[in-house]
Amino acid sequence: QVQLVESGGGLVQTGGSLRLSCAVSGRTFSRYNLGWFRQAPGKEREFVAGIGWRGGSAVYVESVKGRFTISRDNAKNTVYLQMNSLKAEDTAVYYCAATSSAVSVVRPLYNYWGQGTQVTVSS
Repeated sequence: QVQLVESGGGLVQTGGSLRLSCAVSGRTFSRYNLGWFRQAPGKEREFVAGIGWRGGSAVYVESVKGRFTISRDNAKNTVYLQMNSLKAEDTAVYYCAATSSAVSVVRPLYNYWGQGTQVTVSS
């Protein structure tokens, strides 16, 4: 079993920055590829970014490229999402997730999920 706990969400103005963290416990952290998803009110949960177990092979949805950066620290069992130049449309609950498959944008391939952290960007 793997447990994921997100933190770092909050209220920020347009153009601001936030850094989300996801602490992972349970089975060997480094064996899992990790992803961040988000879900805005009334919308489907969508892939935001993913990273391979070695820290490479980062993948991003087009709308966040150049603004968000995913990283991981295997020594701390933590994955991060640095979010810069935030926009109102980034407002959502952000979830981290772990998969034993390859890094993917496909939500059902992720085996474990956190409870989410709210990010609100005000204009």
